[in-house]
Amino acid sequence: MKLKYLLSALATLLVAAPAFAQDAAPVMDKGDVAWMMTSTALVLFMTIPGLALFYGGLVRSKNMLSVLMQTTLIAALVMVLWVIYGYSVTFGGGTSPYWGGFGKLFLKGVTPESMSATFSAGYVIPEYVFIVFQMTFAAITPGLIIGAFAERVKFSAVLLFCGLWVTFVYFPVAHMVWDVSGLIFTMGAIDFAGGTVVHINAGVAALVACLVIGKRIGFGKENMAPHSMVMTMIGASMLWVGWFGFNVGSNLEANGGAGLAMINTFIATAAATLAWSAIEAIQRGKASMLGAASGMVAGLVAITPACGTVGPMGGIILGIVVAAVCYFFVTVVKNKFGYDDSLDVFGVHGIGGIIGAVGTGILSAASFGGVKGDDYSIVGQTMIQIEAVIITILWTAIGSFILLKLVDMVVGLRVDADSERQGLDLTSHGESAYHG
Repeated sequence: MKLKYLLSALATLLVAAPAFAQDAAPVMDKGDVAWMMTSTALVLFMTIPGLALFYGGLVRSKNMLSVLMQTTLIAALVMVLWVIYGYSVTFGGGTSPYWGGFGKLFLKGVTPESMSATFSAGYVIPEYVFIVFQMTFAAITPGLIIGAFAERVKFSAVLLFCGLWVTFVYFPVAHMVWDVSGLIFTMGAIDFAGGTVVHINAGVAALVACLVIGKRIGFGKENMAPHSMVMTMIGASMLWVGWFGFNVGSNLEANGGAGLAMINTFIATAAATLAWSAIEAIQRGKASMLGAASGMVAGLVAITPACGTVGPMGGIILGIVVAAVCYFFVTVVKNKFGYDDSLDVFGVHGIGGIIGAVGTGILSAASFGGVKGDDYSIVGQTMIQIEAVIITILWTAIGSFILLKLVDMVVGLRVDADSERQGLDLTSHGESAYHG
């Protein structure tokens, strides 16, 4: 009798199973949540202290603290702007291809119980976690720009420009690329972790900024070598470690896709570091620490949009190519045209981001070890990638130029000549990085 009831109950469960499956609540995996929190902290680590020390070592000692201050305050400013309106403008649920609307202004409707989707159907993470993860991307991107005009811009101008820039350039581009309603997203462009949103965006803005602001006093005549390559190497190493949060975290889940992004972030970066050092040794007879650090960052930049779709061998190819092209831009093109991109933001981030974005279209194909299947069109996807790059370049170039001119009218961009010669540490902040 008991067996009869048991079989009857089992039959009922089997019949009802499809209905239960349809009504099943989305799953929040605690492992995914823990990884996303860790990734968020790693991206912050990239910014403070990673980027701050990387840039700080590259400038002259009299401007060390100014770079640290700019990086720190920009990050803090953008974090506040992000939760007030940035998240809403980017991911607010609006259907515009250019912005997300004001539906989540001041994080309206966000609670500990509200969830954000991942790339796997039925799996979610807390919306607060998604918000802060994306917040760290927004915080580091304008910080990259300052390397192009280091040592010569007013502190007030830096903060005003960066606040305006994230509002009118970064937030819209992030929406266009990563929101389901965004212009570039609906085109089908691949940008796994921010090749267009972060690196092309910041790199092009950096080029425009250094052209508008002009050269440092003594550029091309005085010694402007980095004051501490030790500091720069420490910062570059922190960037590489933190970049795992940047790239692997963009998978939004701790699974095989995250593993692919992780190995690519290792191997593409290693290949670019080796390639840059080899090229430098051939060209100049010696490989430098500055070259190795530059190759490291170039590799990280290039693999950013591609890390979730290319295979490790494709990552190696991408690392070698980006090292060669970026080396050419920072040693030949920059000297040819004579612009003062102080810390080679355009040459590494802008060009590296373009190489990575276009290379993603090619190397994501299965024939190159990528994850895309037989129906994938290399030519078709690459053309979409190029179109996305062009849209990003035009948006950030025009927007950055207008904002720079506006800031110049309001507070002025450059410090006076005496302040620049004395150094921004003392004249802008009243302190020195080193004593004795």
